[in-house]
Amino acid sequence: MRQELRSSLGRTYITIEPIPTDRWIDVNWMGYLTSDNIRTGAAAYTAALAGSGYHAVLNDTRSVLGSWEHSLDWVINTWAPQAAAAGLTHFAMVTTRESMADATAVAFYHQLTAFKAEMFANMEDAKQWLRQFSLA
Repeated sequence: MRQELRSSLGRTYITIEPIPTDRWIDVNWMGYLTSDNIRTGAAAYTAALAGSGYHAVLNDTRSVLGSWEHSLDWVINTWAPQAAAAGLTHFAMVTTRESMADATAVAFYHQLTAFKAEMFANMEDAKQWLRQFSLA
């Protein structure tokens, strides 16, 4: 079932949807992200992952405005181990190159050790890569 989380201003900042045909959780982040948005959103899709029995996430950050560097340490050191414990093994991150959000995604990618992640500029490439693991 699709979830949509909204900020205190009523703006959607994340949608989360299990995709049974591909056996992954589809995550779409958007707008300016606060630390609270990131923590709440990450917890919600980690719970969806654990509940589904899937091991893969398709994480779309192309609609994120600005950096999320304020939460990078928490994402790497707290969330990533929790997500791995919930079953996450493969994570495809789709970004817009040369954006502020992409710069943070690159830092995330280089520091991550809890599970396998790849970055993509193209959604179809990300899906093709992720299917190797989600449908295996």
